[in-house]
Order: sequence, then structure tokens, then C-alpha cells
Amino acid sequence: MLIGRYDFGCTLLGEALLPPYKGSTFRGAFGGALKRAVCVARLKECPTCLLASRCIYAQTFESGSRETENISVKASPPVPYLIEPPLDTRTRYSKGTPFDFSLLLFGDANQSLPYFVYAFEIMGETGIGKKLQGERGQFTLNSVKSAGAVIYDSASKKLKSPAPLDVMIAPATGNINCSSLRLNLLTPLRLKQNNTFSSELPFHLLVRAMLRRISTLFEHFGDGEPPLDYRGLIAQAEGITIESSSIRWHDWERYSNRQEQAMMMGGLIGSATYRGKLAPYLHLLDLARVLHIGKQSSFGLGLFEYETTSEGSPS
Repeated sequence: MLIGRYDFGCTLLGEALLPPYKGSTFRGAFGGALKRAVCVARLKECPTCLLASRCIYAQTFESGSRETENISVKASPPVPYLIEPPLDTRTRYSKGTPFDFSLLLFGDANQSLPYFVYAFEIMGETGIGKKLQGERGQFTLNSVKSAGAVIYDSASKKLKSPAPLDVMIAPATGNINCSSLRLNLLTPLRLKQNNTFSSELPFHLLVRAMLRRISTLFEHFGDGEPPLDYRGLIAQAEGITIESSSIRWHDWERYSNRQEQAMMMGGLIGSATYRGKLAPYLHLLDLARVLHIGKQSSFGLGLFEYETTSEGSPS
């Protein structure tokens, strides 16, 4: 599956007021900007538009692929993008502050990168976040980087062809001795177990989330669902124990641009250390920390990092 990561370097032109976790705000502003950039029919509802099957906005946002809390992953296809907003949880930004974020595109969506770059430029002109003195936080897009190289800059207005990575599912490594793993949630994680949001993170629930995310993305944007031993991996994961955990449920307030009001949201934050035969899961962890896991992963939620130890020593 092709995965393109594009790092946007921006500067705020005025003050901005944003929620602690900014992904939902980014997604809403990005969607509105993309529709303004590409929509020629100017209809409110995309399903009734004759051009929907060829429209980049409709394919990205209105194809029945929105992540919701009430529809299973199998019933709702994943979206072909992922936004990683600034990770800091501050809410107020001053004029002139660097304002960087990243966009990940999957599969053929990488071919539409020029439209997405243009949409973010429109988003900068329109502004983001809650209104301050009647205006949202405007910003200017300075550059876009891919693999550390500048592929777009505001001076030339030229976009070089991106080179997304073709990622494969690596086989499980059996000759690595990994007995302990520490997981750190960088953004809140929203997982459901038995149709209820979980306030704990046993290892088998983490594995289920990784398998679900990876398999659906590869099925829709790659060469098909990967040949993984789903049942075996989940069964083995149930034998992995939690050595220590600070993971807890955290609620926060986000601002809806569409509804122009504050809304509550929640997810797991903190860290956990797991112990057991963890080597078979390292390839999943490496990929899942890029793709994120859980609900609203396209908003930037479900981002994590991890480190392993073997026989009590860092690996």
C-alpha cells in the first residue's frame, strides 16, 4: 500500500484559539476548504450530485466513509487520509507562531496531493478554531516536505511529484527475544469493546485495534486484506500481561466549526508496560504507530510510540 507523509510548515497570521486535541477541528476546516476548492456544482448534498463519482471531495469525505461512533469498521470504509495536527495541548496561539502539521495519504489519494495542498492554503485564508473578535486563526502555508525534502514552497507555487512509500506487511519475526514493551499514547485513543468505549487497554484489545486498522486500510487502498493469522495473534495476545499502567479515560472539550459550539469528547491517555512473548507483534506495532488506531484516527487520535526490552535490557 502506498503511504505518503507530507509535513506542512505554516505561520499564524493572527491569534488562534484551538482545543487541546486539534484533529477534529483540522478535519472540519480541511473538509470545508477542499469542497470550496474543487466543487463546481455547489450543491449542499454530494450524493445527489452527478459529478460525485469523479469528485475528489466526494470521494474523500462523502462516500459513506466517514468514521462514526455507531458504525463498525467493516460497514464503514476507512478514509484515504490522516491528519496529524500539532501535538502540544495548548489552546491559545499568538501571531507569528509556527504552526506545523502533517498529512498522510493512502493509495491513489497521493495522486490528488495538489488539491489537498491548495485546500490547506484556502484553509489558512479562512482560518481555524474558535472566532476571536469575529475571526478564526488565519495562517500562511510556507512549505510542504516529503521525506525531509521540500516539494512545495509558497514563493514558487510549484509542487514537485511526491514519492510515497510502498509499504508491505512484514512477516512476524520469530528470532527476536522481546519480553517487555512499554506503550505511550501520544494522542487519546478511542476503542470500543462490547459496543462500549473501553477505559482500559489490555494487550489483546490493542492487537484487535491494530489488526482492524491495518487490514481495512490495505483492503481498500492496497493489494487487498493481508494474509495475517488474525485468530492466532489475538489468542496469543490474551496471554500478554500488564506489568504496570497509568492509562485512564480523559474527557476534553472540542469546538465544532459546523455547529459553532463546544462539544465533549474522550479517550484513553497514559502509558502501559506489557510482558510476555511480544516478538510476533512488533511488525504490527511498527505499522500501526504510523497509521494510528481506534476511532477518529483520521483526526490524529490513536497515535502512539513504544519501546521494547529483552531480558531486562533495552533493545
